[in-house]
Amino acid sequence: MVQTIYLAGPDVFLANASEITERKREICREFGFEGLFPSDKEASVKIDARKIFEANCALMRRADIGVFNLTPFRGPSADCGTVFELGFMFSLGKPVHGYSSDDTCYSRRVEASDGPVTIRDGHSYDRNGYEIEDFALTDNLMLGNAISKEGGILTTFKETAGEPLAALSAFRLCIESLPRGLMG
Repeated sequence: MVQTIYLAGPDVFLANASEITERKREICREFGFEGLFPSDKEASVKIDARKIFEANCALMRRADIGVFNLTPFRGPSADCGTVFELGFMFSLGKPVHGYSSDDTCYSRRVEASDGPVTIRDGHSYDRNGYEIEDFALTDNLMLGNAISKEGGILTTFKETAGEPLAALSAFRLCIESLPRGLMG
């Protein structure tokens, strides 16, 4: 029985989203998996927001595994929809894994977008005076710990060609690292 992987990320916002989707499906097939993608880019069909949400939740319930593109999107952190989906699948008790084309420490990314940083009592604060989480992780501690709790994989690979947001090299590394026989 072929295992299904729910594949989420900001890839759906790319101009060439359908091409990236097909490339990721091919990589999944190469390693014996079936890639399932969020349904908000149905072929020229206008769907309302609630239907997109419901269809994606149904797809996540159907999938055996979740693999999430955590490349920063519109800020220093992962796409908020992708983060929701990761938490949703984690709460279902399904294996979750992640990948990113940016291996920069989260606190450094926050500093780059919301600096200058000030240090008080050994803690870093952004220009608005908000403390910066600094656990030497690539994103918020909830993401890294949800992935690692049950032995999940988080791969990073700095993209040097193609579309960095698609993170195809990191994706390939993640998929090829997945143990076979993972069932949720």
